[in-house]
Amino acid sequence: MRMDTVIIGGGLSGLSCGIALAKRGKRVAIVSSGQSTMLFNGGSLELLGNIDGKAVTAPLDAIVTLPQNHPYSKIGADRIASLADRAKLLLNDSGINMEGNVAANHWRITPMGVAKPAWLTLNDHLRIDDLSNLPAKRLALMSIRGYLDQPNAMLAQGLRDLGFEVDVIEFTTDDITALRRSPSEMRATSLAKRLVSKNALQRVADQINSLATQADIVLLPSVLGQNDDTDFQMLQSMVKKPLRLVATLPPSVAGMRMMTQLRHYFRMLGGNYLMGDTAVSGTFDGDRLTAITTAKLADMPLKADQFVLASGSFISRGLVADYERIYEPVLGVDVDDDSNPDSWTSFGVLQPQAYSRFGVATDDKLRCLKQGKTISNLHAIGSILSGHDAVKMGDANGVSMLTALAVVDHIMETK
Repeated sequence: MRMDTVIIGGGLSGLSCGIALAKRGKRVAIVSSGQSTMLFNGGSLELLGNIDGKAVTAPLDAIVTLPQNHPYSKIGADRIASLADRAKLLLNDSGINMEGNVAANHWRITPMGVAKPAWLTLNDHLRIDDLSNLPAKRLALMSIRGYLDQPNAMLAQGLRDLGFEVDVIEFTTDDITALRRSPSEMRATSLAKRLVSKNALQRVADQINSLATQADIVLLPSVLGQNDDTDFQMLQSMVKKPLRLVATLPPSVAGMRMMTQLRHYFRMLGGNYLMGDTAVSGTFDGDRLTAITTAKLADMPLKADQFVLASGSFISRGLVADYERIYEPVLGVDVDDDSNPDSWTSFGVLQPQAYSRFGVATDDKLRCLKQGKTISNLHAIGSILSGHDAVKMGDANGVSMLTALAVVDHIMETK
């Protein structure tokens, strides 16, 4: 099979790259194992949230202070704003309606009630622009009876610590009660499948309208709309108070929705999304990668002019660690790490971990290195890149999307 570009990895970075290339007329194939950290996403994307443990309020100002090996520095700090605007447009074109300002972070609320800096947040989710000027005084936190993936006590206390008055109100409906009696788990995804009809949503609305009469804003766990925000909009039309969703523990309906919409848009543009397949090896000719072999297409290598490695970090097995080394398992490209395994981790789960900054080594155009030499047609994007700590810095989503778009520009410039 011959393509213009083959992308290994079908998460946020791979899909962003694939969509942008397909929109510019390229024939693109994405090889995806089907797993993505988007299932952990709570409805917000981060550009740069923290530096040295301190919250970032103006990410563009902070990005210019990052070290040279950070992916943003390799892209060029002067390009971040325009790339971020293009990323937001790509999401909107995919049907993912998000709001935010690249120059000023807002605040998202975690399932534990902690306010964290964010770049973009889904329109139907709670967003706080200014912690000193809250959007409401009194909140009704709707607690679904039997649903355990929203720790209401911690969430309510966190919201109170921010200055809100919070009423925790438990409710259920016949549809939810029926789900509790079934063998399936009471998870966000199960609820999202159950709460889709107009009648089911009307029963939820009746409960909210009856119980949340004193609230300025009603908060509902993010259990609506696996495919788009239609269910939320329908429910909002039935509820008398302003309604917002709040993130739950994984699996995330919001993350699943975003992934579904990106995949659909990529396919609509003519992209080939090879779901449930895994890249296993590559064939090189000098400084070029000529083909990759996948588990399901073992006798039909994928050939292309350009390749993009977007297979993620350790959690997605884009990087693998054993007792002696850390390596990239598909193409054997170079990895920036520390050769001493004793230094990979630090005692204390909340302490910075050295391995979080490990990743594939690249040149200043994000082209991979193999045995110290640049592979001219192989780029790396997203969380597989070295030089940043996605957890501590809160930059995972921004790095994924912006490196993807920067690589698209480079591919389009390559003759």
